Amino acid sequence: MTGHILHITERALWEAARADGAYTMSTRGRTLAEEGFVHCSTRAQLPAVARFLYGSYDGPDELLVLVIDPERLEAPVKYEAPEPGGEEFPHVYGPIPVKAVVATEPWPDGRGDRP
Repeated sequence: MTGHILHITERALWEAARADGAYTMSTRGRTLAEEGFVHCSTRAQLPAVARFLYGSYDGPDELLVLVIDPERLEAPVKYEAPEPGGEEFPHVYGPIPVKAVVATEPWPDGRGDRP
């Protein structure tokens, strides 16, 4: 599979990553060190992922979508299903260098739900 992969996060976490040079959160409330990889999605998978992870989000920061170019990653990307026979999602097995994020997009309503 090719093309950009996406990761939804809080603006403050992305700003911290920009200062550090790499993004090391895996998913909402869990780090790369805790999970072993960074959860990502395709464009088609993103709405369901956002609803699942941030549907009840009422945090102080708006949500951003990180647009990641897999060619700029130093860590491998594996497409894996959470359960046998399930839908495969891209997982990044290492930090995401800031240079690999080619764009950021605001999530439409700042929460997991679409307007």
